[in-house]
Formats: sequence, C-alpha cells, structure tokens
Amino acid sequence: MKIHATRLLAAALMLFSVTAAIAEDDHAYTEGPVVNVSYIRTEPGKFDEYLRYLSTTYKALMEEQKRAGIIQDYAVYAAVPRTPQDADLILTVTYKNMAALDGLNAKTDPLVKKVFSSLGKADEASAERGKLRTQLGSEFVRKLELK
Repeated sequence: MKIHATRLLAAALMLFSVTAAIAEDDHAYTEGPVVNVSYIRTEPGKFDEYLRYLSTTYKALMEEQKRAGIIQDYAVYAAVPRTPQDADLILTVTYKNMAALDGLNAKTDPLVKKVFSSLGKADEASAERGKLRTQLGSEFVRKLELK
C-alpha cells in the first residue's frame, strides 16, 4: 500500500512539474528592462546650450546613478522634428525592471544632493532648464526579450 501511495505521489509531482513547465512556455517572450523615454523640444537657438547642460550636470547625475546600480544606462538622441510640436531631442533612461522604480526618490536624492549640493538647488536648476527647452511628454516602455 505504501509503494502504491509513493508512486501516486511521484506521478502527481511529475504532472505538476510538466504543467508548470508548459505554463512557462505560454509566452514567446520574457520581460526585459524598462526604459523611460522623454521627448524634448529645445527653444530656438538654445539647442547647443541645452546640450552643454546635458554634458555636464545631467551626465554627472546619470553616471552617479549608474555607479550606484540605480539605472542600467542612459542615452541622448537627436531627432528631426516633423512638425513644430515634435521633439528635437529624446532622452532615455534604462532601469532593470519596474521594481527598480520603487522608492526611486529615496535612492536618487542623495546623488542629486551630491551633484547639485541640495535638492533646492536642483529645483532651481530645473527651473532654469525650462528656459532652454520644453518637455513634450514621456513614457515608459518595456523591452520584450523573444525566446
């Protein structure tokens, strides 16, 4: 009787394992990194000035976040606007996953203070950047890794 019960238990475990493996294969992809994409339109005649900002303070902050493992990467792309309402710059910041966004301010505030010396000064710098560009919008996209 014990042997029969053991065989029955083993068969049930095998069936569960096969079912779990099939469930994992239901999708043709796995969820990859998450990218925040920001669409920027520089003010007329301010493109180079805004890029100078990006190459200094912005770059320093992004590099600090990379070293701290908060972000995986960042990039700046030039775009040719099709209309006056389109972006001429696209900024991307790549995170490992959506969970990396949990508690993001608590993780980044010390780095912002390091680069700008205080959160207040970072806010002031943000207001000054508003004279150089308009943020048209942003979105999060997730990379899907095909199996």
